[in-house]
Amino acid sequence: MPTRRLYVLVLLIVAAAFMRLMPHPANFVPITAIALFGGAYLPDRRIAYLVPLGALVLSDLWLGFHAQMWLVYACFMAVVWIGTRLQGHRGALPVAGAAVASSVLFYLVTNLGVWAFAGLYPHTLEGLLVCYVAAIPFFHNALLGDLFYVGLLFGGFSLLERRMSQLQGAGARPA
Repeated sequence: MPTRRLYVLVLLIVAAAFMRLMPHPANFVPITAIALFGGAYLPDRRIAYLVPLGALVLSDLWLGFHAQMWLVYACFMAVVWIGTRLQGHRGALPVAGAAVASSVLFYLVTNLGVWAFAGLYPHTLEGLLVCYVAAIPFFHNALLGDLFYVGLLFGGFSLLERRMSQLQGAGARPA
């Protein structure tokens, strides 16, 4: 039976996904935060993947899709997995480290996809390097957005847990 804690966690994830629909600087979005937070807090592995993925898909239905969305979704699922590794390790340093690692993962994988599939760069080492360099400003915004939204979700929920005893959980996930 769903608990108040589960409802609040799902509500926070859906609200964060809704933030993607608000005006924002390029790539300053809560995608990584949603995935890490869901992986770290949702009590069941299936829910930990399905709720954040569902929230992302719903927001993408509004925003639209592109040819390399499968890479975005693959990275997203990898970040949920990274979030599951945060179980019992939700301090500022592990969470910030996971956010930075997740940002780097998105940057490396999605820009490799742009280089390989978008036809914008020659398929040479130089073309790959030019692609990565051209994406640095987007990475900068993504990293700042990831750190901001990770702080907002993890920090905000931590404050809620302290103020509302019914939201406190054991932190363990069934195998």
